[in-house]
Amino acid sequence: MSDVEDLRWLEVACELASSCPPSETAFSVGAVIVGADGRELARGFSRETDEKVHAEEAALAKIPGVELAGATVYSSLEPCARRLSRPKSCARLIVERGVRRVVFAWREPVLFVEGDGVELLEDEGVEVVEVPALAARAKLPNAHLL
Repeated sequence: MSDVEDLRWLEVACELASSCPPSETAFSVGAVIVGADGRELARGFSRETDEKVHAEEAALAKIPGVELAGATVYSSLEPCARRLSRPKSCARLIVERGVRRVVFAWREPVLFVEGDGVELLEDEGVEVVEVPALAARAKLPNAHLL
């Protein structure tokens, strides 16, 4: 994907974060999964289907069995590597589905758990691209937590 396409899809993810029901105990995050051909495969946001679902988890659940080796996951927040509410983190789910590229806007601040999703993904051979130019946009639906 080009830088322009990365920005476009990451902006969609940031906008999705605004759809999250508010929470005092979790971030509002949006995620979009885009195939190698540049078409959207799925999207999701935090608390979309239940109070504990994360954005990447929600998006991945919408495309079970789909080969994702050429896909990119766009997330407004760094995918979690540690999770208190589920047995697998979003970074682990991404790796298990074969995704080889993740683009995100904002590194997870240490508020609920240690934010080391980038390290887990990179250790598993996933290309990780941080776009700090959109971090302020990703923080907007989370202002009440900061």
